[in-house]
Amino acid sequence: MTAASVERVNGTPLPAEPRFEYDPVAHAEAEAIRTRAEAEAEAARIKAEAEAEAERIRAAEEARKQKIANDKAEARAREEQAAREARIAKLNREREEQERAARDVEEKAAAQEQAEAAKAAEIAAAEEQWRQYALRFYAVCAIVAMPVQIAAFYNPNALWLMAAPLMLEGGAWVVLKGARAAAAGHRPHWHYRLIAWMLAFIAAAINLWHGLHAFDPATAVGTAFASIAGPGVYDLHEHGQIRKRDGKLTWRQRRAQRKTERAEAARKAAEEAQRAAEREAAKQAEEERLKQLAENRANDFPKVWAHALKLAAALGETTVTEPIWIRAHVDIEGCEPGDSVDIIRTRNMNAKRVELARESRSVNTVSKTANAQRAIQINGSPRRSSYKPVPPRRTPGDTAPYHPLARRAHGETKRRLNATKKASEKKD
Repeated sequence: MTAASVERVNGTPLPAEPRFEYDPVAHAEAEAIRTRAEAEAEAARIKAEAEAEAERIRAAEEARKQKIANDKAEARAREEQAAREARIAKLNREREEQERAARDVEEKAAAQEQAEAAKAAEIAAAEEQWRQYALRFYAVCAIVAMPVQIAAFYNPNALWLMAAPLMLEGGAWVVLKGARAAAAGHRPHWHYRLIAWMLAFIAAAINLWHGLHAFDPATAVGTAFASIAGPGVYDLHEHGQIRKRDGKLTWRQRRAQRKTERAEAARKAAEEAQRAAEREAAKQAEEERLKQLAENRANDFPKVWAHALKLAAALGETTVTEPIWIRAHVDIEGCEPGDSVDIIRTRNMNAKRVELARESRSVNTVSKTANAQRAIQINGSPRRSSYKPVPPRRTPGDTAPYHPLARRAHGETKRRLNATKKASEKKD
């Protein structure tokens, strides 16, 4: 601002209007700020677009996964529905098969019952028909036989004797009815039948005697046969009923039963013979085994066997039994059969070797280490060292000396152990 440009008011100078001038630094800073703002806005836009794209991709991936899961769930539901329908169909088929089988069983049972009922009805009808025929035949035989008997007992002075034929024929009939009642009541019936046959034979004898004297032989034989045939046929019918009630077998059935019983007896006899042969073979095998065992024991353990024989004789036994052998083995060897001093020693040594092997140590190493730890002041074994050359020894004075009694006791112990070891090695 120049002095000429200063306006005055009431004589007082006023400040001039402000005027901007171009500043390159400020312009550059403003341009940098604008550029940075645009870059930040572009970066924010790009970031927002990237985030939107990532969100869209994630949404699409989620939608794809959800669609796959839905498809799987739908397929699984269809499979479960198909399996459920298959199970239901299978159960329905099984139920239908069971119902059909039950109906078949019921139909077969009903058919069988009907067949049995029809057979029973047929048998009952046949039996009733047979009974009626027997009764009718009995009546016909009585009609044929009675006239000759009446003629035999005819006496004008004793007409009442003509009732004797009725007594004979009727008595046989009545006694046979008594036999039927006894059979129905599960009582003895043989005496009823015996009396009926006696009456029938008496009537037959009367017909035969009177027929030969008063008529011809044909009449005599025919009427005698009629007196026996009538009660005989009816008794045959009753006898069949009694056998049926009592469950008695027919002749053919009894024959088949006897044949079956004979076959069963033969089979049992063969089995018993086979078992006897097997027992005999087992007995011989056991005797051979015991004989071989005795020979093996006598050869392998002569001292124990000799003592066992003496012990058996002393105890009153003729053979060396197992308890006697165990006792003899304990007496001679000092242990149960199967063990000995050598076996026990070997077992203990092997057990020690196994224990040392599990500890990753050696028997020789342990022995050397024990000898190496022996102090120089202790009296050693009289045997010379087996090391060649002799290993270096510690010199006196390296450690404090032991008491003389301790040195002497340790030396005696060492010598005793060595002597025991030598004796053991010599015995082995």
